[in-house]
Amino acid sequence: MPTAIAVTSADLALPPQDERTVPAIVLQDLDRQPLDRALSALQAIVESHGHLVVVCSQAADPAVERRLHTLRSLLESDRIALFRPELPPLGLAVLARQLRQLASCDLGPGVLASAGRLLTHYIHAGALLGSVAKLDRVPVGLKSHAKSWVPGSHFGVLAHPEPQLVRIGPEAALTGPEFGTRMLVARGQLQSDWVTDTLAKSWNVQGLREVPLPAESARWWGTGRLIEFCAHLSDLSVLYQLVTSVRRSTCHWCGIDVIGDRCVFCSATPPVPVPDARAG
Repeated sequence: MPTAIAVTSADLALPPQDERTVPAIVLQDLDRQPLDRALSALQAIVESHGHLVVVCSQAADPAVERRLHTLRSLLESDRIALFRPELPPLGLAVLARQLRQLASCDLGPGVLASAGRLLTHYIHAGALLGSVAKLDRVPVGLKSHAKSWVPGSHFGVLAHPEPQLVRIGPEAALTGPEFGTRMLVARGQLQSDWVTDTLAKSWNVQGLREVPLPAESARWWGTGRLIEFCAHLSDLSVLYQLVTSVRRSTCHWCGIDVIGDRCVFCSATPPVPVPDARAG
């Protein structure tokens, strides 16, 4: 069985990108279940799949993260990785789907889980907002705050990879990816065609699809008056080439192959080299 990729709510489990995309495991209402039931369910997943990568939004209820850490500690398992990247909910759902695509390939669990950090660099996630008065995840100047109280003001915000904020007008633009992407759009309580008609064209996206707005988006962006968007790489061969082009190393603690400088399962970092006393 391939490594399991889990999300903490059903609206973060996007439809498959292709026929090879493995289904997402949804850990719905994890913090509301009896502890023993949640523990048994998680243990069964690990036993059947070998390893589990849980992708969790930073906008999720803190009780969800606490429960995940509790369950991992009770299982005393180095086969569960908890990943909470600084991505808005729609971008997080895209990342989870990319990992689900890669889970069908010949990648070890450590490399697959490590790929999450790599792939975030290629995700452009933002939103069109009706107000930035309560936006605290992207730097907002006092002038923008003041303008957000003007009726009819809209703001284009890019949260990742580099924060950007513009007030929507004839010359408004956000710097987009320098490579071919597809775009997902999720509409909240805001009526506008700026994302689909203006932004998507300026970014030269190769395809656009609308999906339901994740429940955590309003909390993440500080308003329900929004249209969330995410430009991303969708081709499995491109994703696979990106991941396999990065140098691998073996975790000195748990022995699995990883990419990057920290094992996502046991959290071990490479040991500090000991100076050779004979040197010099």
